[in-house]
Amino acid sequence: MSRAGGTVLSHEFYARDTVDVARALLGCVLETSFNNEVTSGRITEVEAYVGPDDPAAHGYGNRRTPRNEAMFGPAGYSYVYFIYGMHWCFNAVTERDDYPAAVLVRSLEPVVGLDTMTQRRSIDKQRLLCSGPARLCQALGIDRKSNSCSLSDGPVRILRGVEVNPEAIGSSSRIGIRQAADWPLRFFERGSKWLSRREA
Repeated sequence: MSRAGGTVLSHEFYARDTVDVARALLGCVLETSFNNEVTSGRITEVEAYVGPDDPAAHGYGNRRTPRNEAMFGPAGYSYVYFIYGMHWCFNAVTERDDYPAAVLVRSLEPVVGLDTMTQRRSIDKQRLLCSGPARLCQALGIDRKSNSCSLSDGPVRILRGVEVNPEAIGSSSRIGIRQAADWPLRFFERGSKWLSRREA
């Protein structure tokens, strides 16, 4: 199966302020191609993790480990990590080399490869295929092999989509964290049914 059309975002797109990238990713399309199976979804919800001064970020205090190495750059590459001993989460690395910042993709509207997603997720409710960071990774086949991949020409890409009107972008505190829990760095498309959680 051929890959979907569309303009792939360049590395330069990501090499700027993380909050700006997070908001701009809404409406873009996250696409994977593994074993000739293409899946994709339109990004509806993200969270920004804004560098070494962000207590909720994995690179807080510039702590550098084998697990978070990809978060330190370069921009435009993936940072995929494992949580709770069972789930993968996908991030797009932002800003500059040696600066640990990234955007976590939290939810998608499924677009291409729904049959494949349904098989991977073992569910038939379309709204639940990609409604959460772990769910979307499972649906799109994203795991350890997807870490540190170029988002421009790797098996995981992000394509330019239909830009979301700034007035249609909502924000709230990030989900499932204890540190800096009140920072309004979760961004989502208002009125979308394709969110991991109701609008806050």
